[in-house]
Amino acid sequence: MYIVFVRIQVLPEHVDAFVDATRDNHVHSLREPGCRRFDLLRAGDDPTRFALDEAYDDEAAFKAHQQTAHFFRWRELVAPMMAVPRVRDGFHSVLPA
Repeated sequence: MYIVFVRIQVLPEHVDAFVDATRDNHVHSLREPGCRRFDLLRAGDDPTRFALDEAYDDEAAFKAHQQTAHFFRWRELVAPMMAVPRVRDGFHSVLPA
């Protein structure tokens, strides 16, 4: 399994719009073949700090996700909402195997 963890800092005035834009991406991503999980997380100590926790069958499924219309739409919509550029880390699952 291939796991993607994205850290995101949103400008305070865009928090609600960011959640709405990400909801659309979440719904469509979960319909993709190979997408097992697409979670939006919010920090308990900072309502402008978010993370995406995504799981795919493999790295190829994630790369396919990056070519979808809903991903492009999300990326374009949320770009001006970011306080700093988002940071993405990719991992290969060890446990569970």
